[in-house]
Amino acid sequence: MKIYEDQRFFLNCDLNSMQNFQTDQQKKLPQPPLEKPITNPDKLIDLPVPEDLVNPGKDFFDIINQRRSRRKYTAEAIDLEHLSFLLWCTQGVKKIFDRTGNKISLRTVPSAGARHAFETYLAVLHVEGLEQGIYRYCPLEHQLEFLHTADDLPQKIVDACMEQDFVRDSSVVFFWTAIPYRCEWRYAFMAAKLILLDAGHVCQNLYLSAEALSLGACGIAAYAQVKSNELLKVDGENEMVVYIASVGKL
Repeated sequence: MKIYEDQRFFLNCDLNSMQNFQTDQQKKLPQPPLEKPITNPDKLIDLPVPEDLVNPGKDFFDIINQRRSRRKYTAEAIDLEHLSFLLWCTQGVKKIFDRTGNKISLRTVPSAGARHAFETYLAVLHVEGLEQGIYRYCPLEHQLEFLHTADDLPQKIVDACMEQDFVRDSSVVFFWTAIPYRCEWRYAFMAAKLILLDAGHVCQNLYLSAEALSLGACGIAAYAQVKSNELLKVDGENEMVVYIASVGKL
């Protein structure tokens, strides 16, 4: 299998590759923010807080053993508490602290240097109490920000997922975007590899948390880049979709 030369470089680079390279962090340039700013403060939706979430009580061995990609859903609605649980398990913030003048967030998933380069967007189809539309998860506040609606949203999601029609019956589709500079600020050209590793951590937590709730999840790497970016209204340069996953009732 052929790997293009520039991709091979990114796969092979390590900290030794940066010995003669000064990162923006080392240059004392400002740290990028931990999350995008809230643009619609009047359209924020409070989520059930982690402390109030009900422990599903499933055996961890059973969750691991039963985990699989599930593509058949009933098109039924999930409740807001279950959505809150999924969001907290995938990007929930446990602690924020200051390290040498830079804020660090410790979350429910690992991330290289605690950079957490992702934003979580939701294409909501069937969630109790939420209208169909595109939302963004604000992990520092544990809130949802309603962004916009889209005509024929189910079909636009199918188009973004390269005509994989099973997403039409999902309750919600997770779109994870990367803001590369959050990681580049510290790791420069190593960031590309680290961001992709971290994306796997996030989606695996979605699989496991969905399984704990007896919901189905399916990670989607075969998606249309431009259509996905356009659906979320991100520019594709400073922020772009890197992973998608559907969640639904079985």
